[in-house]
Amino acid sequence: MKNSGIEWIGEIPDDWEVVYLSSIFNEHKRKNIGLICKNLLSLSYGKIKRKDINTTDGLLPESFEGYNIIEKGDIVLRLTDLQNDQKSLRTGIAHETGLITSAYITIRCLPKIALPDYMHYYLHSFDTSKGFYGMGDGVRQGLNYDGIKKILMLLPPINEQQKITDYLDKKCAAVDRLIENQRAQIEKLKEYKQSVITEAVTKGLDPSAPMKDSGIEWLGKIPMNWNVMATKNLFRIISGSTPKSDNIDFWDGDIIWITPSDFSTEDVFVYHGKRNISLQGLKSCSTALVPKNSIIFSKRAPIGLVVINGNELCTNQGCLSCVNITNQNIKFFYYTMSICTEQYEILGSGTTFKEISAKDFANFKLPCPTKDEQRQIADYLDKKCAEIDKLIAIKQQKIETLTEYKKSLIYEYVTGKKQVIS
Repeated sequence: MKNSGIEWIGEIPDDWEVVYLSSIFNEHKRKNIGLICKNLLSLSYGKIKRKDINTTDGLLPESFEGYNIIEKGDIVLRLTDLQNDQKSLRTGIAHETGLITSAYITIRCLPKIALPDYMHYYLHSFDTSKGFYGMGDGVRQGLNYDGIKKILMLLPPINEQQKITDYLDKKCAAVDRLIENQRAQIEKLKEYKQSVITEAVTKGLDPSAPMKDSGIEWLGKIPMNWNVMATKNLFRIISGSTPKSDNIDFWDGDIIWITPSDFSTEDVFVYHGKRNISLQGLKSCSTALVPKNSIIFSKRAPIGLVVINGNELCTNQGCLSCVNITNQNIKFFYYTMSICTEQYEILGSGTTFKEISAKDFANFKLPCPTKDEQRQIADYLDKKCAEIDKLIAIKQQKIETLTEYKKSLIYEYVTGKKQVIS
């Protein structure tokens, strides 16, 4: 072994070289002039995947003129906004010919010098070691090819590269299968959790209770002593608004202000948002203070997320707030609204993005048990969902452990700490 002179690597096998990135790669630029290619690719979570240009899922450009045409074996680096999003992987290898945004850097191995798959493993390890962070310059902390061409890289003998690649392909595929198995189990647990909630909030806890037709197709039969009520008859519904963004006096005050991006499907409570507004900002627009322990509903982007506010706050126009005026059990209706996403989506309309109107939301009918039953169901679901969430957390931890194992595996072999035994 010898000292590599590279801090994050340390010692390497004696017959491995240390060279500049530009000694291994050329930057590859081939613009899509005249729409030569229409196969759109995207770099996501360290993988380059085909993107459907006939779907509205995600943002698509008006034209693919100027996009880079990449080919199998090309390595793509997303080296923009380097000061943020440190958990995202920024490297990917192409497995087919296609288009990718020219905002990314595409590099191609020099023939007979290096193997693309090995070099992708190496750059993946450099990436997960946060090697790119702190290298960028400019407002968005970005890098171009000139900014990376003098990165020091290891260059094992080509036969060693092949052995390491073959070994890592096999081992990483096995780890990926284990990770996917855990993810599949998590999805099943989430589906089970939804079924438990649905059964409890629509049928109650007593399987022998006499039932009646609710008169609502998606709801079906409900217990005989339950009612069906419009949301507006259960809660006072408040819309939100946004102060003018160019007036600094309206922002960074003491009033919590949230948008749909401040909570997710997994959240039960929300306590604060990314930004606060001032009293002047509150008075400048039609937003209003929402009392603690109300239900916050996202009316767009996406439709149907629900959360309970743990503090008094206000919202933007993407939210509707349900203030408790009839002494209902907030947790029960939180659970009930959480399983109605599909029904809320059906009521949404719009071209740029779908949105449910305040009127349609207010008129949406919900099952309404007695208040004693609401409490019993909410207590039951708190306990049951906590048990399921604990199982999900265990499996999520297994995924994180496997992911870290995969990172260390790649690192150990691409840096020569471990050698493939023939």
